[in-house]
Amino acid sequence: MADQKEFLTYRGRPLMRKDNLIYYGSMTDKYIVMLQVLESKEQNGVNLATKVSVQLQLTDPNLKARDRIVKKSEKDGFYTALDVGCVWLERALASK
Repeated sequence: MADQKEFLTYRGRPLMRKDNLIYYGSMTDKYIVMLQVLESKEQNGVNLATKVSVQLQLTDPNLKARDRIVKKSEKDGFYTALDVGCVWLERALASK
């Protein structure tokens, strides 16, 4: 059990970060959400995302990256972007 890595979760789904990219959802599902921090500002010594790109994507590895995108948008602030992505993901997975 000590070998298992625990992921940060939001509303029961894993969040994984690599630099300015955050993936929300499981790669075993049909869809995931990719959040990309486009702009950030420093406030009290902490970088805060001010502009974030949100994309609902298919997880099919046989598709080109451009063809995986189902929906996309840009939002002001990370929480707003994550909230929109969460709604998109829930609706997409519910309509299987």
